[in-house]
Amino acid sequence: MIANDPYAELERRFARISAVGRAGAILNWDRSTMMPDGASEDRADQLATLGVIGHEMMTAPDMAELLASAEDGKASLDPWRAANLREMRHAWIHDNALPSDLVEARSRAASACEMAWREARKNADFKALLPTLAEVVTITMRVGEAKAAALGLTLYDALLDEYEPGGRCQRIDTLFADLEAFLPGMLQRVMERQKAAGAPLPLDGPFPVEAQRRLGLEMAGTLGFDFYHGRVDVSAHPFTGGTADDVRITTRYDEDDFARALMGVLHETGHALYEAGRPRDWRRQPVGNARGMVLHESQSLLMEMQACRSDAFVTFAAPRMRAAFGKSGTAWEAANIHRIYTRVAPGFIRVDADEVTYPLHIMLRYRLERAILAGDLALADLPAAWNEGMKELLGIVPPNDSLGCLQDIHWPDGAWGYFPTYTLGALAAAQLFAAARKAVPELMAAIGKGDFSPLLAWLRTNVHAKGSIADTDTILSQATGAPLGTAAFKAHLETRYLSA
Repeated sequence: MIANDPYAELERRFARISAVGRAGAILNWDRSTMMPDGASEDRADQLATLGVIGHEMMTAPDMAELLASAEDGKASLDPWRAANLREMRHAWIHDNALPSDLVEARSRAASACEMAWREARKNADFKALLPTLAEVVTITMRVGEAKAAALGLTLYDALLDEYEPGGRCQRIDTLFADLEAFLPGMLQRVMERQKAAGAPLPLDGPFPVEAQRRLGLEMAGTLGFDFYHGRVDVSAHPFTGGTADDVRITTRYDEDDFARALMGVLHETGHALYEAGRPRDWRRQPVGNARGMVLHESQSLLMEMQACRSDAFVTFAAPRMRAAFGKSGTAWEAANIHRIYTRVAPGFIRVDADEVTYPLHIMLRYRLERAILAGDLALADLPAAWNEGMKELLGIVPPNDSLGCLQDIHWPDGAWGYFPTYTLGALAAAQLFAAARKAVPELMAAIGKGDFSPLLAWLRTNVHAKGSIADTDTILSQATGAPLGTAAFKAHLETRYLSA
């Protein structure tokens, strides 16, 4: 088979590698939702072993020859197979850059640090996290250096490339500089307008967790979540995991503020819809994967921010919120709820941030992780640097590290280079939603009736079903007429917060 059809042999191998990865994804989900704490060491061993098995399959001695032979005959491949071969090569370069012992060490360090993070966050104790986080950073730098050498990139760009293939700091710096010049003035104008209008009426709680759960399930179903192929659970940090045919999303509950859990569910449902919509014929091949985290985050933010904070959706959702909690009165009318959901105010928590201030949270994390990886910021000084950055960018200082540098799971979990994709995803979401509204004139009327099928159909065609057949800019250009930029996002903020 290798001699006669090297490409077919590669497909067979990558399907098996995919199965190992999918098994790991379910174990990862279980670790964060249902696993008893006492099983953490055993689970770390399972995940590390699966990681090494997948890595050794990818870096088998004859893999380089197989890839080269398949590439010699790529002229005979159709567009999907040619793109799949390109993605195979990209995945192989990443894996082949690392020895198996480093892959195992990376997995074990992340598992240990995530468990330590849970306690440190609960106790607002950064010093307790420092030893395990330092190990994660040390290993991450070794990984970054190895991949940088293999890819011909800087260390940070090599790590970024894991999450957004082709993503580079130079592009991010240009886009972020544009936003940083725009957002302070925008924030000031919005705050002044809100002050003149007065505060919205508060929603009277508490809000029982079971009622929140039922409301979240109803709204996830409204967006198109398939409960026959997925489920919703609770975790310390909301996330989407599992596989395309078994999508696992999580949220967390606060009895004083049901919007936190609800918006978490809507956000993760956007991720889940992307996963479920990936091209079925290619799901076990690299070309069938989501393109990268910029488009992935665009799908979550498109649902949570663009669609579900619109007048149309809130008009649909308000009576269902009243029914869920047995409420009535002026505060529970759609107009007041919409004012609450579009309220702009600097806050400590990224996942609860509004659209105007959210990019500033990401810019801070991007700045800090680059400084740490470059050796310009000692890890022990992270809390102070975080607080200083929050004061500079948002004008507030967290009272403790749980509301500061301990709030996110990403760094303990080893996801260095991930954060900028959130704001890049917000830019892409604005472009895609504007294009969808233009292409489907009845879109907002349908959302106002709780009918997301026109939006989902457009996304399936223009984003989800594309998998990784093309790069992010190409997919965006085909769908919206332009590569990733800031114009649509800025226009969206102007319209929603200053023109409505």
